[in-house]
Amino acid sequence: MTSCPSSRTAAFFGWRVVAATFVLAVFGWGVGFYGPPIYLQMVVQRTGWSVALVSAAVTLHFLVGAAVVANLPRLYRFAGISSVTVTGAALLAIGVVGWSLADQPWQLFAAALLSGTGWVAMGAAAVNALIAPWFVRSRPAALSMAYNGASVGGVVFSPLWVMLIATSGFSQAATLIGITMVTTVIALSVLAFSKSPERLGQSPDGAQPDSAAPLTPPALAAPARRGSLWHDRRFLTLAAGMAAGLFAQIGLLAHLFSIMVPVFGPQTTGLLMGGATLSAIVGRTGIGWMMPISADRRLIASASYGVQIIGALMLLVAGGDNAAAMIGGVLLFGLGIGNATSLPPLIAQVEFDKADVSRVVPLIVALSQATYALAPAIFGLVRTVSDPAVFLVAAAIQFLAVIAFLYGRQKAEVASTAASAGQRQP
Repeated sequence: MTSCPSSRTAAFFGWRVVAATFVLAVFGWGVGFYGPPIYLQMVVQRTGWSVALVSAAVTLHFLVGAAVVANLPRLYRFAGISSVTVTGAALLAIGVVGWSLADQPWQLFAAALLSGTGWVAMGAAAVNALIAPWFVRSRPAALSMAYNGASVGGVVFSPLWVMLIATSGFSQAATLIGITMVTTVIALSVLAFSKSPERLGQSPDGAQPDSAAPLTPPALAAPARRGSLWHDRRFLTLAAGMAAGLFAQIGLLAHLFSIMVPVFGPQTTGLLMGGATLSAIVGRTGIGWMMPISADRRLIASASYGVQIIGALMLLVAGGDNAAAMIGGVLLFGLGIGNATSLPPLIAQVEFDKADVSRVVPLIVALSQATYALAPAIFGLVRTVSDPAVFLVAAAIQFLAVIAFLYGRQKAEVASTAASAGQRQP
């Protein structure tokens, strides 16, 4: 079990970085992830353009982000993580203001390019990159705390956007939130993100330099051969598992509200969606703090998806008329929402050496984002068959994610066995 920071490590700066990254995630997801569905509605209302046209801009927002996030390591090496993060916040702010002002389709798509480029510098790969230098053994707990900012961003910003737009209009709301976000990120960058353990004379986890121990056996952290990631079962199964899990998750969530409204009404449904978010925080925090260092993280990821599969099947069995089963299904599905983002980087941490992790994590995030960008539209097509079919498809895709994680686990076990055998030979 990961322990809380003690008085001995109270001065360790890494926990301040976690707090700053939590705030960054609140803005990143609140503006860049949970915001686009609201922007879509506002743009359609203001311009009269078709939902299909504006939806294409939302898809572009996420697709361009996938291309950018894959190149984040290069950008970090070129300009530094602090500068890249601030630039990302500025581009996201300008892009959202562009969404609010666009009166020609090309302007809307230009705004989507800016917002999509910017938000990934505050997204999952960025959170991992900011936390990684400061934590090794306590990284699961640190990442879970930082990633909880993503869930809080949805809880805070979804109603905040609606309230500000209703009182002051879309453009003024976008300007106010954009200025606040950029100012906050600049302050976080100066106070936290520009620091490093080396500059402060500290070691990861706040340990004494001579007490640090490797996290994993060398067999599991073996370096990948240069240019071989696309032939590495560990990487391929990790990327496939994350992409499939997020595709199913986001596809279902995109339609869950409208499916449940006829049963519960809009207000109660809103509370249930909030309950799913709280479940996500509970699930992510619980695994982050309680997962042993030696735990098989692929098995834990598979179990997390398994809980979501049960939740989706409960929603399927409910048939739209069993309220108790639907509530249980939503809460169970919610337990795994956060882990779909936080667990894959933790798996990469133990299966690849430090040099490879810095390129593996952005790549799996990029592939996942490019995949889930299409999920709402594809699940919309599934709804043309029937609403319950959404739950069945989500469960089936997440089952494929579990298979991917477990198949990659075989590779790790073989590597470990081979290494042990080699050590026994004279």
